[in-house]
Amino acid sequence: NRVRNTSEATLYIFPADKAKVTGQAVVICPGGGYGMLAMDHEGYEMAKWFAANGITGAVLKYRMPNHHPEVPLEDAVQALRIMAGLEAGATGYTADKVGIVGSSAGGHLAATLLTRYEATSRPAFGILFYPVISFDDRWAHRGSVQNLLGADSTETMKTYYSNELQVTPQTPPTLLLLSNNDGTVKPRNSIMFYEALRENRVLTALYIFPSGGHGWGFRDTFAYHEIMKTLILQWIAELWPEQASAPK
Repeated sequence: NRVRNTSEATLYIFPADKAKVTGQAVVICPGGGYGMLAMDHEGYEMAKWFAANGITGAVLKYRMPNHHPEVPLEDAVQALRIMAGLEAGATGYTADKVGIVGSSAGGHLAATLLTRYEATSRPAFGILFYPVISFDDRWAHRGSVQNLLGADSTETMKTYYSNELQVTPQTPPTLLLLSNNDGTVKPRNSIMFYEALRENRVLTALYIFPSGGHGWGFRDTFAYHEIMKTLILQWIAELWPEQASAPK
């Protein structure tokens, strides 16, 4: 289910299993190179799994930028504020701790929010699947750069949207997951973000699986699918040990 030409943002909420509720939620940003959205395996399937483990999942169908880079970020900020109960739209499903999750270009959007949030839109944590991070020509995913900034983007704009350069000690804890043989988004993107987080003493972990390529999301055909799920829950549990729930 690949959605194109989204001109209106929509948030799809999957409520946490009441028997396991943790007080956490995640806003999930599917990938698609800022030109479309992979709503199923990088959206709905993730949200269902988070919900089954006590974490409300909210899949964000964000607007395509069409060379207006502020547009997807506005949608991510709004979604986070809604799930935190700061704006109307998710009454009964809000959470005290709202994380941001993103895959590929959705990972770039999530990382942009993680490094540029305002006081009322600070994510509690981030989980990035094979994210686009850098807009440096050496490492960038060209399609994402072009769709976000346009063909005539300046070096200043590319630097601004190279999220590895924007990390501070106030960046929220972030988990990165990717494959060694990703041929679409160079693994260097995640490695640079991880190194920047470490240098700023931000809680972080980086898992590079031996194979899988790019774009596996929550497909159970990914060889490390079960391991990955365990790693995610374990990492979140270590952030707030008192709220850990048993894996489903």
